[in-house]
Amino acid sequence: MYKIELSSDEVPKKWYNINADLPSEIPPPKNSEGKNQIEYLPKIFSKGVLEQEFSTERYINIPNEVRELYMRMGRPSPLFRAKGLEDKLNTPAKIYFKREDSSPTGSHKLNSAIPQAYYAKKDGIERLTTETGAGQWGTALSLACSQVDLDCTVYMVKVSFDQKPFRKVIMGIYGGEVHASPSKYTEAGRKTLAENPDHPGSLGIAISEAIEDALDNEHAYYSIGSALNHVMLHQTIIGQEVKTQLEIAEEEPDVMIGCVGGGSNFAGFTFPFIKDKIDGNSDCEFIGVEPSSCPTLTEGKYDFDFGDTTGLTPLIKMFTLGHDFVAPSVHAGGLRYHGMSPQVSLLKKEGIIDAKSATQKEVFKAGILFAKSEGIVPAPESTHAIKVAIDEAKKCKETGEEKTIVFNLSGHGLLDLVGYDKFLSNQLSSDN
Repeated sequence: MYKIELSSDEVPKKWYNINADLPSEIPPPKNSEGKNQIEYLPKIFSKGVLEQEFSTERYINIPNEVRELYMRMGRPSPLFRAKGLEDKLNTPAKIYFKREDSSPTGSHKLNSAIPQAYYAKKDGIERLTTETGAGQWGTALSLACSQVDLDCTVYMVKVSFDQKPFRKVIMGIYGGEVHASPSKYTEAGRKTLAENPDHPGSLGIAISEAIEDALDNEHAYYSIGSALNHVMLHQTIIGQEVKTQLEIAEEEPDVMIGCVGGGSNFAGFTFPFIKDKIDGNSDCEFIGVEPSSCPTLTEGKYDFDFGDTTGLTPLIKMFTLGHDFVAPSVHAGGLRYHGMSPQVSLLKKEGIIDAKSATQKEVFKAGILFAKSEGIVPAPESTHAIKVAIDEAKKCKETGEEKTIVFNLSGHGLLDLVGYDKFLSNQLSSDN
């Protein structure tokens, strides 16, 4: 069985909230000295997502309108057996991958963009502001806003704005207004440009700009593409679908792998399975893979830090490289974030998940092998998961173990061909 599809009726009706099952409680956000950032939250987030952010209810109903948009936008997504890759590796392992690249925007990001736009519209808001790294989140939110008649303003990390020109074109087609960040439109952007006119930008700066924009406009909310609990919650429709699909295939996963930047696709893919491990019903291994140039989980500190560069967010307990960290300009723009989901961070601290890092050259090499084997050009972000899936399959070849390896193909790379071209022409360094 090489392709496992579900019917529209099998789109999950509830999101899974891992807060109900975590082995210890996540420390709540706190204000920094002399400031009260927590009071900003109701001014920039919808009532719906704020309730979800702090909920400990195990399952949260997906509104019918959101579920209908999920179906209209292509859910459920298929699960594939990577038989071509298995054959090339000559491994006894079985490799499966979830195709989140098949959405209209080419990634998993619509899974949270749709409900965030829905709840904002329900509150009577007219516009959403957001950040984006590689542009996948900005594209998804632009499309989601168009579906519920909201305006959308996107602050896109400058280096990705330049590296990936067609991302901003697609956002424009969907109605999004896109600014290279740091920009001249906010105090945070202007201050950064005054200090360094050639600043490449960072997700931390882009978040600061988007939050400032929302705070300055009573008709606007801010929307985030990763890291926070409600985003992880929305993405769990991925893992719930995979559970059903693996049951159809009569498989139990031994290893589950996803790339990690802020944590959204990894969390959505693994959390429903991590529940089984916490409950003592599974010994599956969970691996998050990040760029060696932005090693948040593998080398970061577990501490309270700001989610943005200028300190507009409350302090959040997470693995962090420091809120002023600026990653090298690797092509995996969606993974260049200084912090990590508090939920993913806690699971790493508790030893329930593992983390690995990989260089840019290593992951592009893995992406090309996957493309040759399966015909799909993966996003540079997703190639991190592919690289480690290949490593795990090679281990099985050495040991003779017939493990079931499952990874999340979080997005396609058809708008990342500049990076692939640089790799093929040997112009790509390991770090940028």
